[in-house]
Amino acid sequence: MRNKSIIIVLTVIVSALCLYYLSFSFVARSVQNKAEAYATNAQGIVDMSKKQAYLDSVWKEPVFLNYTYQEVKENELGLGLDLKGGMHVVLEVSPVEIIKSMSGNSKDPNFLKALARAQELQKNSQESFTTLFGEAYRQIEPNGKLSRIFSNTANRGKISYESSNDEVISVIDKEVEDAIERSFNILRTRIDKFGVNQPNIQRLKGSGRIQIELPGIDNPDRVRNLLQGMANLEFWEVWSPQEYSPYFMQLNEYLTKQQQAGKLNVAKADNKPAKQDDALAAAAAKNDTAQDVLAQASAGGDTAALAAADTKPKTDTATLDSAQTAQTGVLASLFTQMPGGLGANVRDTARINDIFERAEVRAIFPPNMKFLWSVKPITGDNKQQFVEFYAIKKGRGGKAPMGGDVINDARQDYDQNGRPEITMTMSPTGAKKWARLTGENVGRQVAIVLDNYVYSAPVVQGEITGGNSSITGNFTIEEAQDLANILKAGKMPAPTRIVEEAVVGPSLGQEAINQGLISTVAGLLLVVIFMIAYYSRGGFIADLALIFNVFFILGVLAQFGAALTLPGIAGIVLTLGMAVDANVLIFERMREEAAKGLSMREVINKGYDHAFMTIFDANVTTFLVGFILYFFGSGPVKGFAITLMIGIVTSFFTAVFISRLFIEATFKNGKKLSFSTALADNMFRNVNFDVLKWRKPAYIFSTTIIVLGFVAMAIKGGPNLGVDFTGGRSYIVSFDQAVPATGVRTALVDDFKNEGTEVKTFGASNRLKITTSWLANDESTEADQQVKAALMTGLQQYSNLNPQILSTSKVGASIADDIQNTALIALVLALAGIFIYVMIRFRKWQFSLGGVVALLHDALMIIAIFSICDLFGFSFEIDQVFIAAILTIIGFSINDTVVIFDRIREYMHDNPRLRVRDVVNPALISTFSRTIITSSTVFLVVLVLFIFGGEVLRGFSFAMLIGVVFGTYSSLFIASPIVVDTMKEEETPVASAKVAH
Repeated sequence: MRNKSIIIVLTVIVSALCLYYLSFSFVARSVQNKAEAYATNAQGIVDMSKKQAYLDSVWKEPVFLNYTYQEVKENELGLGLDLKGGMHVVLEVSPVEIIKSMSGNSKDPNFLKALARAQELQKNSQESFTTLFGEAYRQIEPNGKLSRIFSNTANRGKISYESSNDEVISVIDKEVEDAIERSFNILRTRIDKFGVNQPNIQRLKGSGRIQIELPGIDNPDRVRNLLQGMANLEFWEVWSPQEYSPYFMQLNEYLTKQQQAGKLNVAKADNKPAKQDDALAAAAAKNDTAQDVLAQASAGGDTAALAAADTKPKTDTATLDSAQTAQTGVLASLFTQMPGGLGANVRDTARINDIFERAEVRAIFPPNMKFLWSVKPITGDNKQQFVEFYAIKKGRGGKAPMGGDVINDARQDYDQNGRPEITMTMSPTGAKKWARLTGENVGRQVAIVLDNYVYSAPVVQGEITGGNSSITGNFTIEEAQDLANILKAGKMPAPTRIVEEAVVGPSLGQEAINQGLISTVAGLLLVVIFMIAYYSRGGFIADLALIFNVFFILGVLAQFGAALTLPGIAGIVLTLGMAVDANVLIFERMREEAAKGLSMREVINKGYDHAFMTIFDANVTTFLVGFILYFFGSGPVKGFAITLMIGIVTSFFTAVFISRLFIEATFKNGKKLSFSTALADNMFRNVNFDVLKWRKPAYIFSTTIIVLGFVAMAIKGGPNLGVDFTGGRSYIVSFDQAVPATGVRTALVDDFKNEGTEVKTFGASNRLKITTSWLANDESTEADQQVKAALMTGLQQYSNLNPQILSTSKVGASIADDIQNTALIALVLALAGIFIYVMIRFRKWQFSLGGVVALLHDALMIIAIFSICDLFGFSFEIDQVFIAAILTIIGFSINDTVVIFDRIREYMHDNPRLRVRDVVNPALISTFSRTIITSSTVFLVVLVLFIFGGEVLRGFSFAMLIGVVFGTYSSLFIASPIVVDTMKEEETPVASAKVAH
């Protein structure tokens, strides 16, 4: 074996890395167990608040190799929402409202018609909304000028009356993109403050959509309000430390009495604020945005003068008695002194909020004083994080003196010393308010507040007139850009709407974990037993490689920070079946070489060498399908694709290299090596058949099934599309005992206004999946509530059976169209990519055509049989997971086909004078055992998934079962015969073609 030492070193390194990253998961689980044991009373009841308090206490404490518990949680192999429970949301930022805002809410009839027309066009187009709006306006008013509508104060400096329509559209496009980015940043901050463990928020490329996953959420309504609420930007006056110090002294006296009376417990573990001041002050001096200073605009109005560096409020003992009080009394356990005033450890903010929300505590402070936290934590040397505590002065009626709606523009710039700053311009009304606010607060702080968090609290150096000003300070470029985006957020609202949503209850998540574990273990055992029974000691070595494979998959997932999902488990189970294929190819080659009477050393070398390129080609085509699934899929499909791609790579490495290390080590130690048993010797002895003789009956059979399938589809009124493709809402509802699906549907039809309604048993007999297309085009929260209310009204007659909603999902009509389009694109690209790769590898377009036609045949057969089964009441939805199954079958089928093509090419090379039809049958017969063994193994594994994998994956595994059968059939009776039929009789094989082994 060449490069043996490199393979050994690489194996050790990969194993060590996988073990290292998986260890975080074990440590996290250990800490969770300790927290649960700590919070469990004598009766075995877990106090969840006590458990959370324990986890909070170690959140910033080292628990593993100097990693804090927070860092351990960030690096563990997480569980997806379908395994853990939680909420998945896709939000869409409304470009319509952004464009209306830019136009000054213009009432121009042609402008409004163009907006409405663009909304209609967007339903069936992949173009950006701004492009569609420009086209619509051009059609409605060919000679119209958009600058007439958009050249206003808000767009000064960007759009003038002379601007062309293309220039206006370009500016609108940039503003829409900026608004989406601002919305993303605001949502990310809100989610971080929401306290969800391991949230995931990301922008979906090529769209104005933002995907959010929140594990463990138990209050979906609160999340919806949080995500869809408009950003609220305000400017507030700030109380100075000297002003609020007396009130803190009173608070400290009150809390001390409460604690002495045993009515208050504010003790906490190891905060030690008094010992942290020096390090914290140093960190704050580096990071604190309160160092920002507002400088009055110069006479020109386009630049800003910088204030002196020592304008920061002093926080020594003479001016901050409250901080001293906090360090010497009860408040010392909660607050710490910071350069800008008071602050607290992030983990203590909830306790402080609880104290300050008490009526008796609020009564201590003036009615126009409220308290807000800074948004950006400061990290000390010991990795503890602290936030500043601001005393905000309420304005008249409790409102802020200024809101963010007065800002026309804000952008990151540089001052005359090259340091990042933020410049902002205001409307005329805003300029007057700003001049008054700054004039009344010279030498004091003004807090810039978004969603009740202080983003900056600069010191005013003088009255600022003209509405132009700058904010300078200790900013990085990214921080300055973020603050500019925050300031702009108040100027141009970008409302969001939920276009896709799924809520998974924790009970369903636990059930999915159990089903996933059972299906994985059962699938692994089947493969292990079969390989030993068929290949003897060689099978045992293959099983060792298979265990390494599973270990590597989990380890790589952990390294990438990916979450393990139920479709991901399906990917692992499927990988187990497909991983056998490489070992089967190698072992079958070894058996062929052994039959020639070669020595064991030659058998090993030739077996691996001849099988290498075949395995490589087969894996590349399957990986290509996985990549396309990942690129175009979302949610469960993406999770499946990640696992599939990782599994393909690790399967190749373990089957080709690690298994060879084991085999050569066994051979070197003189132990008996065998790659055959009585079962293997007798199973495919004397196989002989003429595939080409049966090709025309096969063509007729396949065509008949496909036609019957589409006839069945027509009878049913079209394919049974899930909400992924049609839009709508679905609910999984449990009852105390079994209920008839037909009866429940009858009860719901009237409440759902006779719109499309489907009810079917979901897993257990007392669980139903209810799907309706009523109000599918209305993606508002009000429509969600309306449909849910109608559902509960319809279920009232079953109230004695205690109906409970376990999970919900919603897909808006617009996103359903996009899912359909991307599914079609993914299918076309998969076929095109495979066509090109096969043509490059085999030098003949006929091979590409045969392979692609066979793949298209497999996809159509799955759809047809689904339709026929649906006609007879055995119904499965066609959704994103179904498309993943079709693309996976395409990967499996081309894998099989490439192996056969490779053997045909080998025989063509060895027998250049023979025609193609003369080598096809021998090639098919020589690979027949490999084809059947691999297909049977995958079939068994998928059958386990179908039986034990749960209802969520039932449709996927059923499609896979059909696909495995007809994928094998098409490799034998469709792909190779098409190669023969499309090659001219007189054409001989290319003798110079390189053999792929």
